[in-house]
Amino acid sequence: MEKHEYVIRGGARGRKRLRVLSRVMQPTTLDLLRRAGARPGMVCMDAGCGGGDLAFDLARIVGPEGRVVGVDFDEVKLELARNEAHVQQLSNVEFRKADLTKPGLQGEFDLIHARFLLTHLRNPEEILDRMFAALVPGGVVVIEDIDFQGYFCYPECPALRRYVELYQRSVRLQGADPCIGPRLPSLLASAGFQNVQMNVVQPAGITGDVKLISPLTMEAIAEAVIRERLASEAEVEEIVAELYEYARTPGTVGCMPRVVETWGWKR
Repeated sequence: MEKHEYVIRGGARGRKRLRVLSRVMQPTTLDLLRRAGARPGMVCMDAGCGGGDLAFDLARIVGPEGRVVGVDFDEVKLELARNEAHVQQLSNVEFRKADLTKPGLQGEFDLIHARFLLTHLRNPEEILDRMFAALVPGGVVVIEDIDFQGYFCYPECPALRRYVELYQRSVRLQGADPCIGPRLPSLLASAGFQNVQMNVVQPAGITGDVKLISPLTMEAIAEAVIRERLASEAEVEEIVAELYEYARTPGTVGCMPRVVETWGWKR
């Protein structure tokens, strides 16, 4: 996966958004990992780990007898994650720069997790094949990804509707699928995973970080939207300002896009 294929801004500037996103998703992701069988002593991979927030949670779950490898293509975020792991005194987690679409690891992991990764890939089938190969027999893959059309709000917010449209168009122009969530069970089954399970979650609220996801993400895709001439710089700035105003207005309902959780085993 090349950096230019990823429509969301990376590097240190993108880390702020990932921190907020991780805080919003932490309760449902930890519950998912427990249901999928995450436990002490496991060797785990967090694929597309970004700044490492979920890798840190996994490191605490597997404990000192386990090990976690965070993999990403963004070296800036990986270095931030390494520094943060040191601050948190987590010695059982490491971070590697790697292209997950290329062959490599074989039969090393008990659990592989990926959140909001497949939606950005032109060929998600390839990375699922790589994950299958990287798992030991009996290992489990745990995938969380979006159905971006599944947004809602109250009261109605035209800026949100325009943001949802621009996000989907930007991702599709890269040959990827912003609404991949409902496809996940069939993708896992086609990759050879057995006993595939599925669940749907959608964090929402009238206060807190969840209301900031939309303006932060609109900011993060601004360069891609303008580059592809989907909207002018002036329109993008107006959308961002209106989304922040909506998020900060008491009583308005903000949410994440609909998130599909899927998991299955390598027998």
